[in-house]
Amino acid sequence: MKKGIILGAFVLLLAVLSIIDVLSGNVFINPFGGLTEMDYAILTQIRLPKMLTALLAGSALSVSGLMMQTLFRNPLAGPYILGVSSGASLGVALVTMGVYAFALPPIAGSLTMMLAAIVGAALVMGVVLVVARYVHDNVSLLIVGMMFGSIAGALVNLVQNFANPDALKLYIVWTLGSLNNVGWDELGILAGVLLVGWLMTIMLIKPLNGLVLGERYAQAIGINIRRTRLWIVLSTGLLAGSITAFCGPIAFVGVAVPHIARGVLKSGNHRLTLPFSALIGANLLLLCDILSNLFTYPLPISTMSALFGAPIIVWIVLKK
Repeated sequence: MKKGIILGAFVLLLAVLSIIDVLSGNVFINPFGGLTEMDYAILTQIRLPKMLTALLAGSALSVSGLMMQTLFRNPLAGPYILGVSSGASLGVALVTMGVYAFALPPIAGSLTMMLAAIVGAALVMGVVLVVARYVHDNVSLLIVGMMFGSIAGALVNLVQNFANPDALKLYIVWTLGSLNNVGWDELGILAGVLLVGWLMTIMLIKPLNGLVLGERYAQAIGINIRRTRLWIVLSTGLLAGSITAFCGPIAFVGVAVPHIARGVLKSGNHRLTLPFSALIGANLLLLCDILSNLFTYPLPISTMSALFGAPIIVWIVLKK
């Protein structure tokens, strides 16, 4: 009964925040007055896709962060811990800045950057998946993922040395994250990829619950640890990698929200924490987007999410 009330409260909050997010922005739109043609265009072509993107991004990052914390039994693990974000960043860096190293004309555009981020994230995820087939423990997998992320980061720094100021600024803007780059066409693709990731996550609920109590217990109840690890890495890569590709890196949501969900529910059962993490993550990112619109020039979404997520992480460190 209590959990049902909590669920209803978060659903109601999600509806309220969604409406506020659609109506907030530099251009005031009166929902009770007659909509002009410009108002209608702003609502349907800009704000509504942005609101839906916030819902998808917040829920996907939160769910993938929860799976990473369960897999590595680390409260500070996040969706980008295996280097998916670094791979996406490297792909974007190559198309925005790397072309100048070879005296090529700039090829960076919104769609090009998305495709480059997808390819970069997919390559790193593919390498991690291959490694996951051969390593026997999660610590080794974690170290390998972090090393691949470090290599990608080093290559990005190398590319930055050859970039001109305009290209460097374009890349830096991408790294700050944005919900505005996703239109209806991109939103359909993003939703399709995330649906696959979420279906895989639902199939992993039982293995995740087993991993909460340790690998020995999970093996005792018949869970194949190596296969489960592969599926967790793949689903996390799809969820976090696709969001990074379309929206850029969004900080702290995937790390902080699972702790909020477990704290609210007083439970580690993934049948509850997975859907609640998705719901709370969507609420949090909507709130961040609303607050960012209060400024004359909207703040990057990653900046707002860090302002919310970082204090939660500090609290976790101090408490545990």
